[in-house]
Parts: sequence; structure tokens; C-alpha cells
Amino acid sequence: QVPLVESGGELVQAGDSLRLSCAASGRTFSDYNMAWFRQAPGKEREFVAAVNWSAGTTFYADSVKGRFTISINSAKETVYLQMNSLQPEDTAVYYCAASSWRFSDSRYYYNSDEYNSWGQGTQVTVSS
Repeated sequence: QVPLVESGGELVQAGDSLRLSCAASGRTFSDYNMAWFRQAPGKEREFVAAVNWSAGTTFYADSVKGRFTISINSAKETVYLQMNSLQPEDTAVYYCAASSWRFSDSRYYYNSDEYNSWGQGTQVTVSS
């Protein structure tokens, strides 16, 4: 497992933008798959976005496609989630996840069970 630390969550207004960061310590992520999941109160954790660190291939949930962007800063060993046009339904605890396994099919990126390292989460609240 890899220690992951998220930051950037806060209370914003509908329509605002926010950038979340996920930093790892003491690891090289060139062979990792990284993802963001979120969990709203009373709901199950759901997939938001994922990226293959080496190839740069990205995947998004339909609900955030066109509004959210996942990116990597390899020099800083950090993954970002840029969130634009935020809506109240985006309110949730956002979790960063990492997987050291090689995904043979794109469907694995969407499955939280495929990730073996998780951060503590950062709260994003969007008011209307």
C-alpha cells in the first residue's frame, strides 16, 4: 500500500471551480493507475475519474464528463482533479486511490475493488 494524502476540499457555491490534489510519499507512480472516487451521505462510493500514470489514458464517470479533469504532475508525484461548474449533487467526500496492478481491460478502472491504496478523503460541499 501507498500513503496518499488528499487536499483541496472546501465549501463552494454552485458554478464554482475547485482543484483537489492527491500526493504520495516515497513512491514512484510510473506503473500505477490512479483514481478519484466520491461518497455522498447515505450513498455508496462511486467512481469519478481515473488515469493510467504511464500512458496518460483517462476515464470519467458520465456525471462529471466535460466538467472534471484528472491530471498528473509526475515531478511532484501528485494527481489532481480539476472540478468546474460544480453542482450541489457533487457534494461528497472525495477519495484518491491507487492501484499497482496492471489493468487488462478498461472496466477495471471504474471498480473500487481494484485499488489497493486509499487516502483519508477530503470534503467537498457545494451550496446552491
